[in-house]
Amino acid sequence: MRIIFMGSSDFSCRCLDALARCSNHLICLVVTQPDKPKGRHLVPSPSAMRKKAEEMGLPVMTAEDVNSSESEAALASLKPDVIVVVAFGQILKKNILTLPPRGCVNVHASLLPRYRGAAPIQWAILKGEKVTGVTVISMNERLDAGDILGQKQVDIEEDDTAGTLHDRLATAGGEILAHVLDGMEKGNVLHQKQDDALATFAPKLRREDGRIEWGLSAADLHLRVRAFNPWPGCFAAAPDGEGNVKIWRTRTEAGTGQPGEILEISDEGPLVATGDGALRLLEVQPEGKKRMDGASYVRGRRLAAGMRFR
Repeated sequence: MRIIFMGSSDFSCRCLDALARCSNHLICLVVTQPDKPKGRHLVPSPSAMRKKAEEMGLPVMTAEDVNSSESEAALASLKPDVIVVVAFGQILKKNILTLPPRGCVNVHASLLPRYRGAAPIQWAILKGEKVTGVTVISMNERLDAGDILGQKQVDIEEDDTAGTLHDRLATAGGEILAHVLDGMEKGNVLHQKQDDALATFAPKLRREDGRIEWGLSAADLHLRVRAFNPWPGCFAAAPDGEGNVKIWRTRTEAGTGQPGEILEISDEGPLVATGDGALRLLEVQPEGKKRMDGASYVRGRRLAAGMRFR
C-alpha cells in the first residue's frame, strides 16, 4: 500500500522504522511539524521525525496546518491508500480523514478506550496501573474514539518510568501497526467499536504539574516521580534555600513527621516525611547542576535531619 506517515516524536520514529521494514508497503511521504525554537538560544530545530525521515532518505513535508487547502492538495497528489498518524501533534479534520480510500489510522499508547488524550503513558503510571499497551484505531473526528483495529498489551514494571515504558510501547506500537496494515491490505481487519462508557482520560501535562505536594502519601508521590520522568519532572524547593531540586528516583519507606521534613540521612540519600509514610530520595538534580545520587546531594549541601523541603 501507498502510505503517508504523519508524526513528530521519538515514538513515531519507532513506528516509521517498523513500516520501513515492510517490503509490501511504500512510504511515499512523511509529514511532520515545522522546526521549532529550542534550547537557551531558541535555535530552530527539526522534529525527531524530520531527522529520522531524512536519515532514511524519505521525502519530508512540514506543515503549519495539515488541514489547509495547500496541504490537502499536496497529499492528494500522491494518491495514498492510507494515512498513518502517530504522535503528530495536529488534529486532522474531515477533509484529510476522508482523503485516502482506506482512511486514516492512528497508534495510541494505551489500551483504548482507557486513557484517551495527550499523556496516556504518564497517566497510566500515575494511576498505579500494572498493564497498559498500544492500540491502532481507524480515525474519526472524535479524539481517540475511532474503531479499534488492533491492540497489544504491555506490562508496567515496578521500576518503570514514563521514559522506559515509552520505549517499550513504541516498539510494540510499530509491531501492531505493521500487523494491522498487512491485514488491511488483505481485507481481513476487524473493526471493534469502543465503549465510551469505559473511557478514561489522560489530559496534557504542564510543567507545574511536577511540583511535589508533600502532604500526599509516599506511595502517590513515588508514582508521580516515575510518571513524570523525564517530563515534566518532579521538583520541590530545596531545604537549604538554594532554588528548586528535581527528584528523579525514589523509594517508599516507613516514617512519620511534618510533610517535607528530613527524617534521617543515610548513605543512599535523605528520607523525607510525607502525608503518609516517607520517601527516600535516591537520585536528584539541584538547580543548575547535573543529576546525582542522593548521598552526593546530602554531602554537597550539608543537609541534616529537621530541615524541610517545600
